[in-house]
Amino acid sequence: MNEIPKVVQSCHETLLWIIPQLDKFPRNRRFTLGDRIETGLLDVLELLVQATYARKNQTILSKANNKLAVVRHLWRLAFELKTIAMKQYEYGAKMLVEIGKQIGGWLKHKVD
Repeated sequence: MNEIPKVVQSCHETLLWIIPQLDKFPRNRRFTLGDRIETGLLDVLELLVQATYARKNQTILSKANNKLAVVRHLWRLAFELKTIAMKQYEYGAKMLVEIGKQIGGWLKHKVD
């Protein structure tokens, strides 16, 4: 495979945007909730890169999708705890949903 899938780039761009948002979390949230969000999204990126080079990638993509689901819940929790503003929450949630759609499309394309 010569080309990096769009979802890998989308995940990378999401990390570029979300890490500075996490850096603004209050100290008591940054080292718990913020770290979990960052680590989860980094794990998703790692799995997507692995899937790029794997012959059979359905299992890897499913793991990435599951990790992403956890990150989406943590992101919502951060909003509900008033750690992030509505505008940032909506923008981040939109990016996370888009990654999920792209993973789903990749999975569907490989299964068909």
